[in-house]
Amino acid sequence: MSFRQTIAAKIFGLAVFLLLLTVGLAGFLLSEVTRTKQALEVVARFDLPLTQSVARLDEFGLRRRLAFERWFGALNAVEPNQEIIAEASANYTLFTRKLTDEFAAARRIIGAHPGSLAGRETLAEVKTLLDQIEPSYEIISTRQRELLDMQRAGEHEKANQQVNFLNDLQRTVQTQRESLNSKMARSSAAAAYDTERRERRVLWLTIAATTSTVLLGLTVAALITDRVTRPVRALASAMHEVQQGNLNIQLPVRSNDEVGRLTSAFNFFVEQLRSKEQMKQTFGKYIDPRILEHVLAQPDAEIVAGGRRQMTVLFADLVGFTSLSERLTPSLMVTLLNRHFGLQAMAVQEHHGVVDKFIGDSIMAFWGAPFVKPEEHAVLACRAALAQLVALDTLRGELPEITGLRRDAPTVELRLGICTGEVVVGNIGSENTRSYTVIGDTVNLTARLERANRLYNTQILIDETTAQAITEEFETREIDIVSVKGKTETTRIFELLAAKGQLSKELEQLRECYAQGRRDFLAQEWDLAEAHFRECLKVRPTDGPSQVLIQRIEMLRRNPPGTDWNGAWQLVEK
Repeated sequence: MSFRQTIAAKIFGLAVFLLLLTVGLAGFLLSEVTRTKQALEVVARFDLPLTQSVARLDEFGLRRRLAFERWFGALNAVEPNQEIIAEASANYTLFTRKLTDEFAAARRIIGAHPGSLAGRETLAEVKTLLDQIEPSYEIISTRQRELLDMQRAGEHEKANQQVNFLNDLQRTVQTQRESLNSKMARSSAAAAYDTERRERRVLWLTIAATTSTVLLGLTVAALITDRVTRPVRALASAMHEVQQGNLNIQLPVRSNDEVGRLTSAFNFFVEQLRSKEQMKQTFGKYIDPRILEHVLAQPDAEIVAGGRRQMTVLFADLVGFTSLSERLTPSLMVTLLNRHFGLQAMAVQEHHGVVDKFIGDSIMAFWGAPFVKPEEHAVLACRAALAQLVALDTLRGELPEITGLRRDAPTVELRLGICTGEVVVGNIGSENTRSYTVIGDTVNLTARLERANRLYNTQILIDETTAQAITEEFETREIDIVSVKGKTETTRIFELLAAKGQLSKELEQLRECYAQGRRDFLAQEWDLAEAHFRECLKVRPTDGPSQVLIQRIEMLRRNPPGTDWNGAWQLVEK
């Protein structure tokens, strides 16, 4: 069983990491603060009281000595002042007691002092000095009492001689007190400075640790966020690429979380799209891609595909291919046909037409819903027809290269028929093999108009419905009124000449002359009609419709039509 780490687990892990980091920082700072607090307590409860106690020892010792000296001096007078003696005696006793109490207090503080590693030596020195000073006071007290007794006994000279020895002892004790006081002052100052330095250190540690924790947390959060969001951004970018039609995308799966599974699903989705697109492209070589997309791929394909609709149908036939194929090998013939159909299909599809099928060297196409708007299909078909003539010129230029016939280069022409009308459209065929196509009288008429180009020596013939639909877009001329074999209805057929406003003066003159000839022809004014058609041949000697109608006039002169004649001519060729 593979372990899958979810995004929630990653976020929870990040939160736990930051929490542990914060707890660790808090613990570290708490430890430092506790140590600082302990150091402050040592200074406040031991160092400062001991320093003060030592200072009081010095003070009490000095004041005790002053009281003794005043007492001794008063007794040394001729007439001792009893008030001074009493006051000095009281002060001496008071400061003696205070010294005793202060020695005891100092020793208690030293005994209770926790004593840091750095302060143990100072405490030992202080204790040693106290051990030296306190016994000295006992000796001094004894000597002072002896001297006072001598003064009371009147042995003033002897007492004055002994006082010098006492002063030397007192100076020694005073020096010891000063040393003790100095050591404790330095020790207290050092302890206070160390505590202050520790406070500053804790402060800066707090700032540094907090800053480092924040930066580390932000960095880790940014890294994890980037690691989580980077594949999401890659997915969003890849989806945009897919929307733009780029299916050559494969994202690496870098995690086992939801994003990783989503990436795997996206890769599978794109792979399926790519397979469908490849299938669509493959089918597109056999079926127009729009039929596959708009009709056959729909859930209700049978309903969408079937029915009667108004459409425009086009047939195009390559003239001269049969004779040309006799001079080509099968492979060259296939190459030539593929190039011809490629150019023709491109012209049709660029104008939104649907290539229905290739028949021999002919192509069938149609326009209509749902591929184009109903009001556009006739115009688009005619634009495609003119584009097919341009494509034919391209093919003519490539014929020597394709066929290898550089001498006596073959010539090819293109005949096109276009009709607009009602057709039956749908998936037509057997249960197992079907083709989306159009059938009906409009399709049959289109095929016959394409073949009628042979009769009239024209390139593009269109029916009346198409001509009416394109009148604002193209230049046309009416060619004839025809009926097809098996049908009693007649239809007027037109030749598609050019886009609107692009008709040459020669063709414009030809069209006017031919139209006048047609009017005389329908009025059975054979001589006037023939004169106009021959005038047309002067403008264009190869004008097929004029030649056809001149020949027809000769026939009608021999076999005049009846009075109900409408000028229609039956196209016998299917």
